[in-house]
Amino acid sequence: MPTSENPIGEYLRARRELVRPEEVGLPDLGGGRRRVPGLRREEVAMLAGVSADYYVRLEQGRDQHPSEGVIEALGRALLLDDDAISHLRGLATPTAGRRRAPRRPERVPPGILELLDSLHETPAYVYGRYLDVLAANPLATALGPYYRVGVNLVRASFLDPAIEEFTGNRDRATETSVAALRALTGPDVDDPRLEELVGELSVRSERFRQLWARHDVKPKRSGRSKIEHPGVGTLDLGYEKLPIADSDRLTLCMYHAEPDSRSAQALALLASAEAPVAERPVIG
Repeated sequence: MPTSENPIGEYLRARRELVRPEEVGLPDLGGGRRRVPGLRREEVAMLAGVSADYYVRLEQGRDQHPSEGVIEALGRALLLDDDAISHLRGLATPTAGRRRAPRRPERVPPGILELLDSLHETPAYVYGRYLDVLAANPLATALGPYYRVGVNLVRASFLDPAIEEFTGNRDRATETSVAALRALTGPDVDDPRLEELVGELSVRSERFRQLWARHDVKPKRSGRSKIEHPGVGTLDLGYEKLPIADSDRLTLCMYHAEPDSRSAQALALLASAEAPVAERPVIG
């Protein structure tokens, strides 16, 4: 996909179209027959306390660096959460004169690889800034076959039929993967690897095009997941997604079960059938 020359304008327009007037206390004077989805530009300007002309300049890319006060005001007007405001702040950071350094290969720290080796009863894997799986222990791969080195989790969520069987909810899997990709890559809209991935999925998936156009931003964090496993049945697992210190947006993900639960027994059963050494990274 071509590099965007107006990332902040695209973001503001996408988020404006998702906000209904009643959500921000505005009457729908069109009686449900508004000519634009969501809010009008002048409505966002009014809610944010800026002039309509200035807001139009932002959306058109004629001003791409609003102040911190304006960013916060736009966040309130567009009902953005902290993650989305942080993303907007990144898009508004001046980049003129900055030279992009070549991306170094994503490498998992040796200590994290040793940790994966030691987690015989805990599914664990590491993914990078594009949600490529960089390392995984055998139990993670046994739990989900796409938790394997070299698999891209965004691509898998849209194109791998096993996702539907695994989660029972492909829609949620695709939504969270796209929002996580936005969060990890941030304002790096001209990153060649990101452009390649977005371009491929835009061609192959209408749903990806729709979700990418929303500009949702949500980091993957802790939570719970129900997993349908063909060998051991339904597992109710918690997961923790932990940023790896001193790395360029690498994340360690670990699943865990409530002690003495059926899910814990199922994980132990899976673990008993697996080799003890984690899959080493091969992505360069």
